[in-house]
Amino acid sequence: QLQLVESGGGLVQPGGSLRLSCAGSGFMGTYNFGWFRRAPGKEREGVSCITRGGSINYADSMKGRFTISRDNAKRTVYLQMNSLEPEDTAVYYCAADPSSGPCILGAAAYAYWGQGTQVTVSS
Repeated sequence: QLQLVESGGGLVQPGGSLRLSCAGSGFMGTYNFGWFRRAPGKEREGVSCITRGGSINYADSMKGRFTISRDNAKRTVYLQMNSLEPEDTAVYYCAADPSSGPCILGAAAYAYWGQGTQVTVSS
């Protein structure tokens, strides 16, 4: 069973940047990965995903600000977040989908989840 651990969250001012990391416990080359977030009082939403082949999807509100990437040799998936806004405050989770094909931003597709890392955007 793949275990995932997120890191890199914290407190940042509006307009700032953070890079989240998601480290896996085993070989990650056969998984699609997604980043999700849950803001206070809101439902979980998909942020971005990347296939085993490197194809990428973003939620519309993150396009141009967030960048997902993966490094299978380091067993790590990243989420670079720029131009952060208070509305980006949430717990961010990474997740792994063992199926092949395109990645989607629906949580039901993902079998393995990390514990999450808190991102707070505030002045």
